[in-house]
Order: sequence, then C-alpha cells, then structure tokens
Amino acid sequence: MAYKSLLTVLTDAKLADAPLNQLVALAEAQDAHADALCLGVDRTQTGYYYAGASAMVLQETLSRATAEAEDVLTYANAMLSKSGVRWSAESGVAQIADLGRHVAHRARFSDLVVLPRPYGENHGAEVEPIVEAALFEGHAPVLVVPDDQKPVTQPKLILAAWNESVEALSAIRRALPFLQAADLVRIVVIDPPTHGPERSDPGGLLSQMLSRHGVTCEIDVLSKTMTRVSDVLNRHATDTSADMLVMGAYGHSRFREAILGGATRNMLEKATVPVFMAR
Repeated sequence: MAYKSLLTVLTDAKLADAPLNQLVALAEAQDAHADALCLGVDRTQTGYYYAGASAMVLQETLSRATAEAEDVLTYANAMLSKSGVRWSAESGVAQIADLGRHVAHRARFSDLVVLPRPYGENHGAEVEPIVEAALFEGHAPVLVVPDDQKPVTQPKLILAAWNESVEALSAIRRALPFLQAADLVRIVVIDPPTHGPERSDPGGLLSQMLSRHGVTCEIDVLSKTMTRVSDVLNRHATDTSADMLVMGAYGHSRFREAILGGATRNMLEKATVPVFMAR
C-alpha cells in the first residue's frame, strides 16, 4: 500500500513552502500524484453588514479573494512545474464560513492531505478549519508540517502515540505505509490506566498487530511529568530524534479543545516534527 493521491490546500504563499516541499518529496518517494488547491478566502460575514451596504463592498471582498487565489496558484505552479512529479493545481474562492465544504470535497478523494501547521505568527484564521475539514468532513489522514521543517520521505524513527482510543488506532492504521518503511516505531504510552484492558501489557496488542505487518516496534511507557500530554510527546520526540509523530486527532470535541485545550490542539501549536493525524 502507498499514498498515490496527495493533496495540499493553500491560502497564503508565505505558508506554502513547507507543505509544497513535503508534497513533492512524498510524490517522488511514493510515485504519487500531487494536487494543490489554492483558495482565496473571503473573510467577511455578509450577514453582519449594516443596512444599505452597497454591492461595491461585496465586489471588493470578492476581488481581493480572487487576487489572493491567483497569487497562491502562481506560486504553487512555479514550485510544482520544476519538481518533476505528476501534479495539478487549481484555484478557487470560498467564504470562510463555507471553507470546509470545498476542502472536504477534495480531501475525500485523497490518500493523504499535507497541510501547514495551523497556529503560529501570521497564520490566518482559515488554516485551522482547513485541517479540521480534511479530518472530519473529508475523512482523510492529514500530515501537518512545521513551517521550517525539511521534507520527510521515509521517516526512520516514528513515535506512535497510543491511549487505546479509536482515534489513535485509526491514525496508526492509516499510517501503515510510513510505519512499514521505518527502521523503528516507538509505541508511546503515557500513564496507562491501572484498571484498563491493557493494564498488564500496555501497547502489547498493538505491537503484536504491527509486527505482523512487518513493523519493528518498541514500547515506551512514560509518566506524565509535564502538564500537557503534547509536551511529553514533543520532549520524547526530541530525546529520541524522531522523524514523525503519529497520533489520533480530536478525541474530545473540537469545541471543548478550542475552549479548554487538548492534546490535538496543543500538539498542532507546539509540534517540532511532522505530525500524522487521523480519526
């Protein structure tokens, strides 16, 4: 199994380098087709315009979004045309409230969606809903790459975050092409429950399943010595020089994570290595 249809969704040329470079590197390694969807985002909410607002306001916002889409498309065409991989790129305009529908439609027909990290300085408000739309409505795995990350094609050491959840298992299954090609996969269990079904052998059944797919595994049982699970995972990724992290996405609701935080949101804020997510 390999990823044959790769997609990235771009809204800002300033954030395009990392996902485009990663997209091209994976397309070369997997003999895949690289698609780039370049969107101009109309960030206005027409329902909140004051009474009597003229059509010129609507036309101005639409023209601005169209120009942004063309700028991003030009940038993507320039990078992809010199890559040597099979590729296509197209542009479009979407209102920010309707962004998810456009992203989900394309993500459904992609094996993997490569996106920039949604949080950071000068990252627009539209990057986060793009990640969520690919995961929730598109039902596609997502590879989130930090801004300054060098492309990873065949990661040698992968951390697989395991908490016995459906989301974690789904992510690990969708990441099998990476896991099978890795030299070592470390199954990371943080504070395993003392009364759970795996209390006597945390990660044991998962390790058995992966080994039958030819994956070389080790199990790391860690204590939650830091406030956030994401901080423990990031520190372990640094300590082990991991090339990629695989984890389930949004075990809690998006609303709860937006208000209270959560492992997914915190990881997307602080990740120092590419993060493979699915649910």
